[in-house]
Amino acid sequence: MRLRTLPLSLAGVICGGLLAMGGMECNGNWWTFVLVLLTACLLQVLSNLSNEMGDHLSGVDGEGRCGPTYSLASGGLTEKQLWCAINVTVVLTALSGLLMLLFSFHFSVINLQFLFMLLLGAAAIWAATHYTLGKKPYGYIGLGDLFVFVFFGLVSVLGSYFVVLNNFDLTYWKILFAPAVGLGLLSVAVLNVNNIRDMQGDKGIRKTLPLRIGERGAKIYQTILVVLGVACFAWNAEDFWMCVFPTSPFFLWHLIGVWHRHGRQLDKMLPLLVITTFVLCFLYGEVFYIERTCPYPIW
Repeated sequence: MRLRTLPLSLAGVICGGLLAMGGMECNGNWWTFVLVLLTACLLQVLSNLSNEMGDHLSGVDGEGRCGPTYSLASGGLTEKQLWCAINVTVVLTALSGLLMLLFSFHFSVINLQFLFMLLLGAAAIWAATHYTLGKKPYGYIGLGDLFVFVFFGLVSVLGSYFVVLNNFDLTYWKILFAPAVGLGLLSVAVLNVNNIRDMQGDKGIRKTLPLRIGERGAKIYQTILVVLGVACFAWNAEDFWMCVFPTSPFFLWHLIGVWHRHGRQLDKMLPLLVITTFVLCFLYGEVFYIERTCPYPIW
């Protein structure tokens, strides 16, 4: 299930949920928030299972792979067993997402907003299963960066905020869009460093951005993504030092590691970026949550 990837999928929904629960309107639903977290976890697991199957069928998970060895390549699971796991996870994700929306809309399903969120949920399931799987996986034609930016950034933060609060008020658009865009850029950075690591094994199979612009160009791109991503969080937060300042040294550590490492060595830079991004998103949401819900100033 690649559980080390879960913090990135939870970062946006926790940030958006905290903004809805207290940082904005102080009117969110905690049960809906829990179901949002569960749905996000299931979507990430579904994506990981589907990616493993897609990479296995395409031959990416061969002997030249620089990343970790997964269940199919090691013989821990058969194709039939993994297909069964994928199908079961699709059903669980759909059920969790549907229940999440029912709680959010108070079981009132006859409205356009509910239908829109339902279609968005279906699109998220499709995106989770077609990155490397299917007849024309979008991850193999260089569209992974775009999809990751949209679903891990914009949909994750803005979608969770709307679902938990059941009200999308653009009065606070700066507070909402800053972490949504920032997280989107940092999520693309996670994908990019993963693609830099796998450049050798991806040749002739995928058309990732690092293969198009070269390793040096991809590392320049990585630096731009991380710097702009962190800047988005600093741009709007009045107490930005509380979320950006504590995490900035770790982002710098990540960039230094990316520039000095190659191939398999880059794998150590992935969890560092994922965990730091999660902490940044959590602190951003928590700052606004405490400022709006705490009865007295504490800083």
